[in-house]
Amino acid sequence: MTGAGPRPFELVPRRRFVGAPFGHRRSARRGEGDEVAGTRPYRPGDQRAHIHWPASARLSAARGTDEFVVREFYADEAPCVAVVCDRRPAMAIHSGPGPGLDKRAAVAAAARLIAASADAEHADLVYADGVGAAPVFLRAGTRGSTLPQRLDGEFDAPEQSLRLALDALARRSTELPSGSFVFAVSDFLVPVPAALWLHLRARLWDVVPVVVQDPVWEQSFPEVGGVVLPIEDPASGRPADLFVSGREARARAGAHAARWDALRGRFRRLGFDPVLVGTDDPFAIANAFARWADRRRRLRRSTR
Repeated sequence: MTGAGPRPFELVPRRRFVGAPFGHRRSARRGEGDEVAGTRPYRPGDQRAHIHWPASARLSAARGTDEFVVREFYADEAPCVAVVCDRRPAMAIHSGPGPGLDKRAAVAAAARLIAASADAEHADLVYADGVGAAPVFLRAGTRGSTLPQRLDGEFDAPEQSLRLALDALARRSTELPSGSFVFAVSDFLVPVPAALWLHLRARLWDVVPVVVQDPVWEQSFPEVGGVVLPIEDPASGRPADLFVSGREARARAGAHAARWDALRGRFRRLGFDPVLVGTDDPFAIANAFARWADRRRRLRRSTR
């Protein structure tokens, strides 16, 4: 880590790409770029700078006519990283009494870290949150002044915020090349339809759920039977008191653990490798992403 903040993590793709490493890879199509793909006969409108003079001289000598050959290049195609944030009101509260997880801070820290990591890889960035009409596409180098403004806004999206944002991204799928990362940041307590997950996976996008849940209050429940707990209404933000009996505490613990196991099983069946965020500390969140990247590197080495 550096004094300025958490260090960006490496974006390790699940699939291997032919050519240059991720972040600097070329497209398979022809276009404007630096890497020569081959040559072809000159066509009207071709740039003079692209003429391959030695090849043109050889072809002209062989045919006895003036012939010109131009170089073709692989198009430079930047990778793309999409950050999809769940901005329903429940994502802006503390998940438990006292020093529980501050979800708003955790979402902002995770999204900013993803954006910084995309910047380190010279990647374009997409941001979607279910608020407004469409995802925001940011070219490399332009995200710094725009993403924080979006993250600091109100968490007032509909209950199906994540589904709406992912669906909006899917409708713009032609703008995201295969292999693009899609980081979905949510507690996933409002399920996303399986058909939508399968649709995103069919696009050959690298879907990475970023699960923001309090391990004490949402993945389990403490033994606090017979006490009054201070809670916060997610819609209004107003505080309230909740009495929990010992039986209710045990029931909640069992239900939360079963819900957590079901969520992990769903992602495992889909072939997703989630990042687990149970804190709002930016450095701890960076460590969680670093562990995710390390898992992927080890997996790639084991499948060589």
